[in-house]
Amino acid sequence: MLTRRHFIQTTTALFSASIGQPLFADTWPTESQKAAWDKQVTPFGYEPATTNPWGLHPRFLPQRVVAKRNLVPGDIHVDAVARYLYHIEKGGTAMRYGVAIAKGDLYEPGTYTIKRKVKWPHWTPTKNMIERNPEYEQYADGMEPGPTNALGSRALYLFVGSRDSYLRIHGTPYPKSIGGRASSGCVRMVMAHINELYPNVKIGSTAFLYSAEDSVTAQS
Repeated sequence: MLTRRHFIQTTTALFSASIGQPLFADTWPTESQKAAWDKQVTPFGYEPATTNPWGLHPRFLPQRVVAKRNLVPGDIHVDAVARYLYHIEKGGTAMRYGVAIAKGDLYEPGTYTIKRKVKWPHWTPTKNMIERNPEYEQYADGMEPGPTNALGSRALYLFVGSRDSYLRIHGTPYPKSIGGRASSGCVRMVMAHINELYPNVKIGSTAFLYSAEDSVTAQS
């Protein structure tokens, strides 16, 4: 199992303090509709490091931090204990965002490849998700994109080799879940935050999801 210890002895060891396929037509939503939704989910006067209408703990707001030298620019690291996602940048820095992870044993640590990116994605719950949450049956044929869609404004699709893991890093219509364990397997982000991250993530990048083991304590 990929554990958090592979990534971090303590959070400060690597980072310093701040410095299923849809059944809908591919033509929907239109670019103009996507732009309108982006405006809807982005607070007026948005400043990533300070804007917080969601009531998040301040540590979950985006911050640029110093990264350890041997981390590969473009890769993503999810610290499941501290509830942080780090996107490694060139020049020894990383952007850090607050996230929510999966409930209980639905969280799946591992090494994944991002093979697909979608703006305002459709969402179709898996069979297992419907079994756990029968109310999802109404979306068995897919849920249309939009601000209330379960995947929110952006989604990064995680694969193991050529196999879709059905895990995503995605926006959420439930920003108050950030910092907790709330999803059915995916990593959730505030929509305004993933909108900022999305254009900087390249297809083929690696995403490391570290263990949520209770014995390791984050120190940041």
